[in-house]
Amino acid sequence: MSAIKTILIADDSQTERLYLSRILQDAGYQVIVATSGNEARILAETHQPDVIFLDIIMEDGDGYQTCRNLRRQPATATTPIIMVSSKSNPVDMQWAKKLGANHYLVKPYTPGAILAQLTAL
Repeated sequence: MSAIKTILIADDSQTERLYLSRILQDAGYQVIVATSGNEARILAETHQPDVIFLDIIMEDGDGYQTCRNLRRQPATATTPIIMVSSKSNPVDMQWAKKLGANHYLVKPYTPGAILAQLTAL
């Protein structure tokens, strides 16, 4: 999917949002940021990004709930979702996939790992 232009990042950590934004902007992508799952859902429906990076542990709508909700909306049902979390348990990864996530990255990650996820879509 080489037509990726706009990416939505949802993470309640300002540090993580800035780090991931910088990686993606340096690679030439437009970035939209959300600080909660519910904000991410609204922004995804409004802006229809090409890819969504979702943290799992967030206030006001966690990543699992947000992923499930995005998959139920026609506008975002097929948008690639990459879960990004410090939760490294295989059960968390399986649950994310079951809810519709395309990929799962464990924090801390490298810029190369982020860009490789986009290339794999």
